[in-house]
Amino acid sequence: MVTRSTIMDTNSFRSENSADLDPETRRLTDKRSQVLGESYRLFYRNPVHLVKGEGQYLWDAAGNKYLDAYNNVASIGHCHPAVINAVHEQMQMLNTHTRYLHEGILNYTEDLLATTPDEIDRAMYMCTGSEANDLAIRIAQAFSGGTGIIVSQESYHGTSGLTSGCSPALGSGQVLAPTTRVVPAPDAYRIETNDLGEWFAQQIQMQIDDMKASGIKFAGFLADSIFSSDGVMPNPPGFLKKAIDVVHANGGIFIADEVQPGFARTGDSFWGFGRHGVVPDVITTGKPMGNGIPVSGLLAKSNVLAAFSDQTPYFNTFGGNPVAMAAAQAVLNVIQEEQLQAHSQKLGAQLQSELTKLMDKHECIGDVRGAGLFIGFELVKDRSTKQADKALALDLIEELRNTHRVLTSVAGPYGNVLKLRPPLAFQEKDIDWLVGALDQSLSKLKG
Repeated sequence: MVTRSTIMDTNSFRSENSADLDPETRRLTDKRSQVLGESYRLFYRNPVHLVKGEGQYLWDAAGNKYLDAYNNVASIGHCHPAVINAVHEQMQMLNTHTRYLHEGILNYTEDLLATTPDEIDRAMYMCTGSEANDLAIRIAQAFSGGTGIIVSQESYHGTSGLTSGCSPALGSGQVLAPTTRVVPAPDAYRIETNDLGEWFAQQIQMQIDDMKASGIKFAGFLADSIFSSDGVMPNPPGFLKKAIDVVHANGGIFIADEVQPGFARTGDSFWGFGRHGVVPDVITTGKPMGNGIPVSGLLAKSNVLAAFSDQTPYFNTFGGNPVAMAAAQAVLNVIQEEQLQAHSQKLGAQLQSELTKLMDKHECIGDVRGAGLFIGFELVKDRSTKQADKALALDLIEELRNTHRVLTSVAGPYGNVLKLRPPLAFQEKDIDWLVGALDQSLSKLKG
C-alpha cells in the first residue's frame, strides 16, 4: 500500500500513466524508479523534462518554452546573472565553513537584519528551511521549557525529525509528534465570522488548553503567515495579531516561517508577517534566500535565542559558507536595486484583478485571493455550497501544462486551489499569457 501525502501526491506522476509517455520520458521515469528512492515524486501525469531557465521562463528538452507560475526557489528569476556572477567569483577564491573569520557572512547579516524589526538582532545560518525550522523548534523549547508546538491543519515546515512531526501536509504516512497540536486554517472564504483574528486566537487558546490537560507545556506557534499549504490565506491583513498575543500570554514564542512569504514576495512588506503588524520571536527562511543555492537562515530576538545559544554550541558545516553568502547577498541586492517588493505589490494587484474578472465568466471559480505575487485561485463545484472541485483543479493544471505551457500546482486540504507564485521576474506581459491560459483551459474543460 502506498501512503498518499497531501502536498506530494495531489499533483504527481503515477506509474500507471507510464504507457502514455513518449519513449524518452518513459526511459527517464523508469531510470528514476530504478536508482532513486521511492519517496521521490514528479509533477504532472506527463512529467516535464526541463533543461534551461531564464527569468520567469523555462525550456524543456524539446525546446518548448514555459511560463513558470509556481517557482519560488529561483525567487528573483531563473539563472539571474547577479547570482551566477557572485557565486562564480566566490568559488574562485574560497569556500569553507564558518569556524574561520570571513567578512561575507558579517556584511550580509547586517544587511539582512536591516530588513527586520529592531527587536530581531541575531542571525544563524543553515542550508535548508527544514534545518532552520528544526533549530527554531529547539529554541522555542529551550526558551519556554516546554515541548508543545501548534501548527495549522495543512502546514508544511520541513523534513527533519522535528519538522516532519509538525507538518500535517506530509499526510498519514508521517505521524505528527505527540506534542504537536493542529488548529484549523484561517480560511476567510469558508469560515463564517465577523472577526477572523478573534476566531483564530480562540483556536490557538483551545489547543494550548488541550496541551495543558495532557500534561504538555506549550512552547510555541509555528506558522507561515500566508498559510500557503493551507490554500493561500493572507487576509485580512492584521488578523494574526490577536493569535500572537495569545501565544505570548501563554509563555510561548511565535516562529514566523518565511520560507514562502518572505523576501518581498507579498509586496506589502519585505516579510510576510509584516502585513499583520506583529514582531516574531524567531524568523526562519530558506529557498528564496539564495535563488537556487542551498542556504537558509534563522533570525531572532537575542534574549529568545540566548536560552538556546548560551547553553548549546551549534555548528552547520555548510551553513553560512562564503559561496552561499555571496549568493544570498546578490539576491538581497537585486531585490533592493530592482525594487522587487514594489514590483510584486503592483504586479500582484494587476494579476489578481485580471483573475477576479474571470469569475464573471466561469462559475467554477469560487475565490481569488492573495498578496503580491502569491495568489490562491480556488475552484468549486458550486459557489453557494463552496464544495471543492479537486478533479477540475488537477485537470486544469494538466491542461495548462500540455496546451498552454504554463506551470503551476495545487494546494489546500481539498487540493482545489491553484497556487500562483511566479518568480519575481514575472512581468506585465506575462499576465496575458497566464490569465488567457486559465480562461481558455476552463472554457475547454467546462464547455
